[in-house]
Amino acid sequence: MSGWDAHFVNGVAEAEFEALPIDIRAKLTRALDLLRAKGIAALAMPLARHVEGKIWELRATGRDGIGRSLYVAASGKRLLILRSFIKKTQKTPRVEIEIAVKRLGEGD
Repeated sequence: MSGWDAHFVNGVAEAEFEALPIDIRAKLTRALDLLRAKGIAALAMPLARHVEGKIWELRATGRDGIGRSLYVAASGKRLLILRSFIKKTQKTPRVEIEIAVKRLGEGD
């Protein structure tokens, strides 16, 4: 057992995750199950990618597009999910990163 677990920074972040298309949400959930089973080191490309600063993204592609959940590794072996969305461009939109940074500031 790795001891790692995932949490949402707030109810809005959880609602965003729950609102993702089911196939994308299932893939992201499997990545989080892998985190719980094997630890943070299991989240490597193509499952996860560094965005900027402390923020990383969980990556999933489904029939309805490309899903992302922005997260940070928090103290106590916790992965804190800050923002989930469907990506419509090649690059992660700046506004999505800014929302995650703002929520991180509120959560600390």
